[in-house]
This record gives sequence, structure tokens and C-alpha cells, in this order.
Amino acid sequence: MIRQLITVNLELEGFDVVTAFDGQDALDKVKAADVSVVTLDVMMPRVDGWEAAARLRSDPDTAHIKVVLLSARAQEADLQRGEKIGVDAYLTKPFDPDELIDIVRRLAAEAADESA
Repeated sequence: MIRQLITVNLELEGFDVVTAFDGQDALDKVKAADVSVVTLDVMMPRVDGWEAAARLRSDPDTAHIKVVLLSARAQEADLQRGEKIGVDAYLTKPFDPDELIDIVRRLAAEAADESA
């Protein structure tokens, strides 16, 4: 349900959205698509958001992709873990869809500037 909410909100803002049903699917699709920003839920089957973000960061082909982690956990240890992995933003659930859109818009602009 959250995946659909994110998709609809981002598509209404003009973003092209590719969805994945779990962490491994997200990693596979990122390789096949021209992605500048990825949102990952921390709690996903097969490969969780922590591991998916770490793999994106460790792969030279995907290290440039901006990563937004979504989680119901907002403890300091979780925020520090995200920072250590190198995520670009960390949103706690429930989140304001407008805040997510603003973050994705900002990160997409940064990605475009970096690739120019």
C-alpha cells in the first residue's frame, strides 16, 4: 500500500517510477533502469532496505544513486546506521507525502547536477 502511495504521488509530480516488490527486485531493477533516486523501505523481504542501500553504495555502477530510506523506526541508532551506510535521506513512517516529494525532487536535482 505504501509503495502505491509513493508511486502515485511521484507520478503526479512528473517522475517516472519503477516499482519493486522486495529488496532483491529493487537491486535487479536499478541495474536495468536509468535511476537517479531510489526509495527503500527498511523492512522488505529477501533483502532488507539496509542491505539494499549498502549494496547500492558498494557497487561502483550504483554508488551515485541517491537513496531514501523509509522506516517506522526513528531511533538514533537507526539514523546513525543510515548515515554510516551513506543514505541521502531517512524518512520515518508515517511520513508526509509532500515531504517525500520535496526530498526526491531535491535529490533528483542534485543527481542531475552531478552528472552534468
